[in-house]
Amino acid sequence: MALRRMGWVVLLVLGWPAVALAASQKPCLTADEASKLVNKDVCVTAHIYDVVQLPDGTRFLDVCTPQTPDEACRFTIMSLWEDRDEVGELRKYRDMNVQVRGIVRPMHGRAGMVLSHARQFYGGPPKFKPNPKLVRGFSADQSRPPVNDPNLRSQGGRRAFMNTRDQETRPAK
Repeated sequence: MALRRMGWVVLLVLGWPAVALAASQKPCLTADEASKLVNKDVCVTAHIYDVVQLPDGTRFLDVCTPQTPDEACRFTIMSLWEDRDEVGELRKYRDMNVQVRGIVRPMHGRAGMVLSHARQFYGGPPKFKPNPKLVRGFSADQSRPPVNDPNLRSQGGRRAFMNTRDQETRPAK
C-alpha cells in the first residue's frame, strides 16, 4: 500500500510541471486583436486567403478577405527572401487556418509579423538574428571579442579593478 501511494506522489510531482505549462500557454488572438499589440510576442490565428510573392522574393501571407481593400487590411505576415530555407514552401497554407507565433511590428502603416522559421507555425520562436550594430568589424580570425565592451578591455595594462600601488599589506598572524 505504501508503494502504491508513493507511486501516485511521484506521478503527481513529475506530471505537475506539464500541467502547469499547458495551463500557462496563452490563447491565440485574431489578426485584428494582434494589430493593437505592437512589439508584443503573440500567437495569431488567421485564415490565409492568398500567398503573394514580390519580385525580390519577399512573400506575404494575405490574412484579409478578398473583398477587403488593401488600405483597410490592418495586419500582414511577411517572410523575407533570406529566410526561405528555414520557412519552407508557403503556398501549401493557402485556404487554411494557421496559428503563427511572433512579435507584432509596425510595417508601413499597418501591423505585421515576420515569419522567419517554420517552427513559428507550431508555437516556436522566430529565428535569432544578431544585431548588426554589435558585430560590426568582427571577424572570427580576430582574437578580440565581437562586442566593444569597456569592461572587457585591459584597463591600463596590469591593472584590474584597483590600482596595484594602493594595495595594503596583510597583518602577520
